[in-house]
Parts: sequence; C-alpha cells; structure tokens
Amino acid sequence: MSKAGTVLGVGSVTANFQSETPLHPTAREFLLGAFDRGWADPEKTPRESRQAAILRNEAKEIFASHLQVPSRQLEFLADPSLGFHLGISGLLTPDSTLFYSGVDRSEVFAVAGGCPGEKLPVSLDGSTVYPAGKPLDVLAWQAINGETGIRSAAPHGFEGKIFVDATAAGHLTELPHNWSTALWSSKAWQGPAGIGIFAVADRSTWRNPLPHLDNSISNSEYSLPLAMASALALQAHVAEYAANLSRILEINTFIRNYIAREIPDVDIAGNIESTVAHLLSFSILYTDARQLVDDLDRRGFAIDSGSACSSANLEPSHVLAAMGLLTHGNIRITLHNNVSLDQVQVFLESLKEIVEEKRK
Repeated sequence: MSKAGTVLGVGSVTANFQSETPLHPTAREFLLGAFDRGWADPEKTPRESRQAAILRNEAKEIFASHLQVPSRQLEFLADPSLGFHLGISGLLTPDSTLFYSGVDRSEVFAVAGGCPGEKLPVSLDGSTVYPAGKPLDVLAWQAINGETGIRSAAPHGFEGKIFVDATAAGHLTELPHNWSTALWSSKAWQGPAGIGIFAVADRSTWRNPLPHLDNSISNSEYSLPLAMASALALQAHVAEYAANLSRILEINTFIRNYIAREIPDVDIAGNIESTVAHLLSFSILYTDARQLVDDLDRRGFAIDSGSACSSANLEPSHVLAAMGLLTHGNIRITLHNNVSLDQVQVFLESLKEIVEEKRK
C-alpha cells in the first residue's frame, strides 16, 4: 500500500487538524503549582488573597497587552458562552434593533431570538454589508469566522453599539474604535477551556442582564489558576504564531492549490487574501462528511466537519449555507504551529484516494 494509504494502528495520529489541541506546554507547566498559589479569593484581605490578587492583575496585564484593551476593562468568565448574552443583551434597550450576520455563532442566534433583530445577508465570499444603524441599535460583529477563517471588515460606520465576537480571533484582530463589548475564548490560543475574557468599553452604556447581587460583571465564579495559565498560553502562542506565520501561510496556499488541481468539484470558503492563515474550510461534492472524517481518522488524521459550533454531531454548516456554498462533504482544517508540509502532503494524498474511492 502507498504511503498515503497506510492504515495506522488504533490510537495513532499522523496529524491533528482539529480546532481542539492539548493545553499549551507553558500553561500546563504553570498549572502544576498554580492551584497551590491561586486558591484564595483575590477580593479579600488575608495574605493569600493579596497574593491571588497579584496573580489576577498580572494575568490581566498580559491579556491587556496582547488583546489591546486596558486591563481595567477586562473580566474573566467561567463560561465563555455566557459572554454572548452578557455582551449583547447588556447593550440592548427596549428601543434597540439587533443586527447580526447569517454566519454568526449559534449563541448570537439564541440571543437574537428574544429581541427585535435583523439577520444580515452574506455574500459568496463571506462578507456582510453593515447598516449605519441608530444610536440605540446593537451590532454583533464577528471579527473572524471560526469555521472558514474569513476576516470581517470592521464596522467603523455603525452608529450604535457594537459587540465584538473575537472568540476565534484571539490576538489577530484589532477592535474597532467604536466597540462597546468584546469576548475572547481561551481555547483560541491553546489556553485551558473554561475561561472567557470579557471586556466592556464603557460601563455607563452597559447593564448587567443577569440577576446579580452586586456590581460585578458576572455572578459566576472562575478559576484564577486557569485564567493565569490562559494568559501565559496567549503570551507563548503570540510569539509562536508570529514565528510560524509565513510557513503556515505557504501550507494553506499549498492545500488550496492541490485541491483545485487534484480534486474536482470542491467549494473552498474564502480566498487566501481574505482569511487567516491557520483556518481552512472546503466541501467536496458527492461525498459524505461523516465517512470522510471516519476514513481519515483510520489513516491517522484528525479533522473537523460541519458547523464550528456543533461539530460534535456533524450538523450541516449554517455558515456555508448562508454563503451559498456546499454544506455536505465538508472538511474544516486548523493548521497548528507545529504542522509540517510532509504531514499535509500525506493528508492530501489520503484525501484524494478516499474521495476517488467514494465517487466510484
């Protein structure tokens, strides 16, 4: 059997192209002793609490530096998904209209279902035209789509309040000058799950939509050691991403060219100029996504498929549907910093063989 067709042993992985990754080594090393140092409540006054407060402030300063947001505007959330409700509902008033895109995450759709709103159409290239809006209106703006990697144009002309979904963007997107609230997910930079970073530009324009007993942003607790580990993971990830960006961009281009040349009838979402280097989504006509995932897994390749917010059950992608692209036979690839061209070449040869077999 050819190199591309070699079936590996159970449990072996040639390459991981899934969005999920193991915890960044820097974060994992820190966590070994972090729970002994960061267990106390940083809002209290005993020595252990003061030490915990120092750790919290150090974490916020790291996030502030790389996310380009003043540390005083940042808060931590134990549930990143909660940030969509906090970020959008906290800006709405009875006179607001919520504008959102057809490629937004399902959490945005859930919030939109409970208020007056308008879903904006999406073009074939994944772009959305934003209205001017009114001062009380709210726009949910997705900086980078986590499924296709397509960057969105900044809505500088919007006259209302803007919630920024930066959960897939990490450090790669500068906030628009007129942003109101913003949300990041630790998993975007190989940080631990269970940590969201939430920001409010001006507390006077935001009202906590949750039942709460005090003035805090969220009434949910979060793990300070996980927040600190996430900050260290972000710091390391930023440096590694910059060092590998040129190589990852070349690999992304190589994949696009190979598919266009060797596998007919494929829809690739976005183009190399409009997307981030490490994300890629394409759909293959006359194939089944579940079978592609299973067949590639047997050859040692871990990939994603379907909508980025429901990939566990391979639901058809509402993102691709909104763009007018094929939704079946979909593959989503994340090119991590340690991926090699050799791994990608074997993956593509395997994919070509599998597609040819399925189309017979």
